[in-house]
Amino acid sequence: MARKPRIHYPGAYYHVILRGNARQDIFSDDPDRYRFYLLLQEGTERFGHRIHAFCLMTNHVHLIVQVADKPLSRIMQNLSFRYTRWMNWRQNRSGHLFQGRYKSVVVDGDEYLLELVRYTHLNPVRAGIVKTPSAYRWSSHAAYCGTELIPWLTTESVLAEFSRKLATARKRYATFVSEGIGEGHRPEFHGCGSADTRLLGDSSFIERVLTAAEETPLLGRMTPEGLVELVAARYQLPHLQGRSHQHAEARAACAWVALETGICTLTELARILGRDISTLSAGAGRIRGCQEAAQGLGDLIEFVRKYTKAKA
Repeated sequence: MARKPRIHYPGAYYHVILRGNARQDIFSDDPDRYRFYLLLQEGTERFGHRIHAFCLMTNHVHLIVQVADKPLSRIMQNLSFRYTRWMNWRQNRSGHLFQGRYKSVVVDGDEYLLELVRYTHLNPVRAGIVKTPSAYRWSSHAAYCGTELIPWLTTESVLAEFSRKLATARKRYATFVSEGIGEGHRPEFHGCGSADTRLLGDSSFIERVLTAAEETPLLGRMTPEGLVELVAARYQLPHLQGRSHQHAEARAACAWVALETGICTLTELARILGRDISTLSAGAGRIRGCQEAAQGLGDLIEFVRKYTKAKA
């Protein structure tokens, strides 16, 4: 079954999980983690989103992100691409660092934000790394407790739920987190057990979100150039002109989506990508002949058709 397109609307809260490719480690030492912090900060400045909580584990990262106008896909593409470039430079290597498709769940902030922040900060405790969240350096828990300053982190929304007085709010927050230490895995925070795995909330929340998402396209236009940008984001590439196997695979996918949706001809696509038509046609044929590959691009097909129709 083809994946559904990601949901976007301004103000949406997401629980994001970014994993290492094949569960490989994504941090080798403290400088790597500090670099990741820097990229998180630069991302908030560039895209205008808020980060309400984070936890850097060895081979994956948890983030609670509240977006503005820019969709989460832009934010995560920028973050993963720049950090991968850093790691490849440090380790004198090339290739993928992250699993191809990050996990994200749109969460009803009014109902679940506090619990999700606690759940995020308790990750190292559930993993058996530490006994208390305060003993773990690489999460936003210390900033909530007031023992670390992270200027790009938004703590006000959560702390205000405990008290108007900051000192009181921090104490009550710390108590709230301690009370959850025995809490186990929460599958709902990972998109499990819901009719729509992209969402966590009651039926009225889901209806509001889907309505808002319908009214706010992820792209302002759908052109051949827009399709190329969309596919590049899917493959976590800055462009599709490279010579690597991943670039060739992405161009093949772009050609197949173009043919399936009628966005443009291969002649137009060849001009944009700087490749000959026969190569693009052969690539599209390979996608068409591989059921798994075709199904994996189903959400792109659905997305492009939807906004092509809307534009018409």
